[in-house]
Amino acid sequence: MARVECIDLHSFMTETEYRNAPANLRRIIVATVISNGFVAYDFTVYGFSAAIIGRLFFPAHDATSSLLLSLATFGAGFVMRPLGAVLIGRYADRRGREAGMRLSIASTALGTWLIACLPTHAAIGASATVLIVLARLLQGLAAGGEIGPASALLMESVPYERRCFSVSWRGASQGAAACVAALVGACTSALLSPEQLAQWGWRVPFVIGGLIAPLGWFLRRMPGDTSASKPRPARTPLAILLREHARPLACGILMMAAPSSSIYIAVLYMPSYLIHTLQRTPVISFLIASLAGLVILIVTPLVALAADRLTSRKTLQYASLVAALVTAYPAFHALTRGAPDALALVIILFYVAVALNNAGAASVLMLEAFPKHRRAASLSVIYTFGVVIFGGFSPLAVAWLIGATGNAMTPAWYLLAANCLTLLALSRFPERPSSARRASA
Repeated sequence: MARVECIDLHSFMTETEYRNAPANLRRIIVATVISNGFVAYDFTVYGFSAAIIGRLFFPAHDATSSLLLSLATFGAGFVMRPLGAVLIGRYADRRGREAGMRLSIASTALGTWLIACLPTHAAIGASATVLIVLARLLQGLAAGGEIGPASALLMESVPYERRCFSVSWRGASQGAAACVAALVGACTSALLSPEQLAQWGWRVPFVIGGLIAPLGWFLRRMPGDTSASKPRPARTPLAILLREHARPLACGILMMAAPSSSIYIAVLYMPSYLIHTLQRTPVISFLIASLAGLVILIVTPLVALAADRLTSRKTLQYASLVAALVTAYPAFHALTRGAPDALALVIILFYVAVALNNAGAASVLMLEAFPKHRRAASLSVIYTFGVVIFGGFSPLAVAWLIGATGNAMTPAWYLLAANCLTLLALSRFPERPSSARRASA
């Protein structure tokens, strides 16, 4: 077999060639994972600060109304994700994966610093509300275009036998981002008084994110993405993408129901749920969310290692979905019945471990369904539309339903419905035989 150049990120590499690949190639993988985590941190840290931001930027007649308005702004960030998916995804398919990712981190940094430095409603009135929504829109634009280029670069940088493991680190980095964001929230809640938090402490997580941004930009300027120097394919209009790949796009979007709902409810919304609905202490609530992110970081690559050894990309996804269906109702039933903090921690971490462990296999299954020159844009469209429809506004929907019905079990019913929908979509997603996937790698 003729030797394939290892530095070509779009070529198929054997395992032996991968081991002998230049250090530059592996630095690309590390840089992609770390900088993707930074973007995820900057976007998600808002969710952990939703309650206090609601009081400062959305003053209302009661705390619940302020929280709902703040969560609505959290969801507003998802409105821009489809636009970011199309613009940045297509840009990355033409100009190179790293070029697209540098654009996303610049937009993220701008939105994060705007929130960190923004005067509150008490200081400048309604302008503060408008500006914080604008900042969330900028972060949403960046997050929408991040997933596709990052996942495509990770998959194209390794041999076929390591695809799930490599791409899983993109999902794992989001777990790490949630872990750090919740840990920062726990530390500020523990070390600062409520008055200090309201005056300046709530800005600390955003300042940290803003300071990290230059490092992410530097990492993404590392040389090595040869896709930027290749002949550029003709621009693909969104209409053509939808017409030629309608089934994988539609099924892929529906497959996002379970993972996006699980991470936004069981991890990002969990502190607000534990504090405001179940009256847990803020420090314990943030620590639980932080450990949930840590579980995602650890479990996701381990499951991906197993997925790489299986013929079908779907096998472990079926197992995880069934486990999540069996677990969701008993988990929230125990929480609402006053389970002790230690037991609550075990319950939440167990659900997260079974429900959010297949980022590698799921992303690779979707990427392999599209030609190389449309991978970044296609996965960006799938991920962002799926998250917008099923995940981004799920905290708002759950919080509103809890307030309207008084039923604290609402998150469980939402997750059960999402897992059923994903299970159905997964069964209909077109998977190519492994021999065909290898041949087209």
